[in-house]
Amino acid sequence: MKCNKLVSITLLGLVSLYVSAKQTLPLDAFAMLPAIQQVSVSKNGERLAMLRATSKNGDYIIEVHNIDNLEAEPVRLGAERMEITGFQWLNNKKLGVVFRQNIQDGNKNYWVSKYAIVNANGKGDWLVPFRSDNQANFTLLSSLPGDEDEILLEYDINNNRIPDVIRFNIDNGRSRTVLRGNTQISGGFIPDSEGEIRAAQGFNTADTTIDLYARASKEDNWVKVKSISPKKREVFEFLYFSNEDPAKVYVKATNGEDKAGIYLYDIKSGEYSERLFGLKSVDAGSVVLSSKEKDRGTLQGFSYTTKHPDVYWTDVNEQALQESIETLFEDKFVRMVSRSEDDNVIVISTRSDKDPGTYYLLQDKRSLNKLGEVFPLIEPQHLSDVKYISYKAEDGLKIPAYVTLPSKGEKPYPTVVMPHGGPWARDVVIYDEWSQLLAHHGYLVIQPQFRGSEGYGLNHWIAGDNEWGQKMQDDMDQGAQFLVEKGLADPERLAMFGWSYGGYSAFVGSMRDNNIYQCTVAGAGVSDLARINATLHDSIFLRELQRPTISGVSPLDQVEKVNIPILVIHGDIDQRVPVEHSRLFVEELEKLGKDYKYVELEGADHFSNTLYYNHKTEFYSALLDWLDNKCF
Repeated sequence: MKCNKLVSITLLGLVSLYVSAKQTLPLDAFAMLPAIQQVSVSKNGERLAMLRATSKNGDYIIEVHNIDNLEAEPVRLGAERMEITGFQWLNNKKLGVVFRQNIQDGNKNYWVSKYAIVNANGKGDWLVPFRSDNQANFTLLSSLPGDEDEILLEYDINNNRIPDVIRFNIDNGRSRTVLRGNTQISGGFIPDSEGEIRAAQGFNTADTTIDLYARASKEDNWVKVKSISPKKREVFEFLYFSNEDPAKVYVKATNGEDKAGIYLYDIKSGEYSERLFGLKSVDAGSVVLSSKEKDRGTLQGFSYTTKHPDVYWTDVNEQALQESIETLFEDKFVRMVSRSEDDNVIVISTRSDKDPGTYYLLQDKRSLNKLGEVFPLIEPQHLSDVKYISYKAEDGLKIPAYVTLPSKGEKPYPTVVMPHGGPWARDVVIYDEWSQLLAHHGYLVIQPQFRGSEGYGLNHWIAGDNEWGQKMQDDMDQGAQFLVEKGLADPERLAMFGWSYGGYSAFVGSMRDNNIYQCTVAGAGVSDLARINATLHDSIFLRELQRPTISGVSPLDQVEKVNIPILVIHGDIDQRVPVEHSRLFVEELEKLGKDYKYVELEGADHFSNTLYYNHKTEFYSALLDWLDNKCF
């Protein structure tokens, strides 16, 4: 059976282009939005749904295919005014579809998200939960075992700004409240495998803590398990309830250690088990559980991330299935992203530094067919190897990093230091569009996991507190120096490029004494620490936990120190880091006669999933031109 027709419509109309492996790809290859965003099969294995692009700008639709006849014309589901961003099978007949739309109202703009339920055969009307509420904002918590027509939603049903838990019928639209939120328990609801809400969280205004609650059963009282304080920051997170002992809950916690591990917490006794899983080098990730109806919630393993995400399996059958599939794709990161209840239909996703993403369909554990590539114009020969390394900071702290080697040129290479956003985040590089774009054009790229990055233990995380533009910045510079010492980076051709917190780092990088860089590129960067701290007020978590950690160099106060050329890029409707951060910085650059260029992306918000084809084309053109012709 051949499945090429599944992707033929995707390729037609996206771009008519062929480039040999030895040539430099046009920007379209990287700037076009993914041809396929998501693939999923129904639980009975009879239907396959795919979220795919119809143009270089996305314009996504859902195609629903019959597994028995994949070459037949699919059912196509789309929207005229709103953008489809995702879907999930709610049962074997219905899909839940997520939409979004950007609304611009005078000087304000905001994203509106909607959720609708539709028959997979395309027949009948779309069902919109709480249709009368134009601002309805809810979260799907869970399907319900034994009842394929009902789901659990988190939604403020009585409009008191406190979420509740609602049982919603996807067939007739009826709903009933199963749990009222209150001032103590006000969100973060977690159901057990039976659909009973048994964990939640709230904000304690008196102690300025985030309090986590659980109960041993639906009849038991809520027990406060943990208070998370900004004064004593630690990792603690409910994961899921144990099927084997329902009164116990899996938690991810540091529990007195540096690296977070996974434990079972006994809600009745308040005691922890021995550490079930943990590593010396990185934090544990989560529990891996069965999603099948027959053994829903059963533990299968523990996830973690070193160079890339991985699983320590406790279920030998699941491990055997995963390993047998991995043998089909050498040197690839392989995931079963969707599967039928009987495992006779499995959707497989592969990725690697040389594979931006490919989907396959495995049937009856024998027949394997390609469904399509995420970026069909990029071939393995166009991409570069990525290495996972570490080096020592000036004070001896170990700094992990990803290094993407250029696909052309000779050592020592022109080099770009590319710090991630957050800064409470970390890179997980399997395929990274920006570093591969730069490497394709001859640049060595290093992505340092500087102090303040998450995932490498509590000490590494906390070491970044109030070190913005100081030790955090030193960690990045040390990464460049490390590559220089190894003979890989040319000390006369060093640049820094980053987005969000990385953009902040590029602002700071443009004004350091004894500067090692020849230029920087600041994308959507924070320039004013006082301003960004003020914008954190709306989020309880960020206000109480992160804001006390943000101090150091405020670039807007020191523009006179800028001593190298700087390219500034920002979206004009950025809601996370308002565009004023870049506009004010550029105004000062202009006043002081500094060497700069400013590019403002019309209609672009902060995060990468709001950068469309026209934004990326303008952005990538400016970035490469700056590095090629201004920096080096």
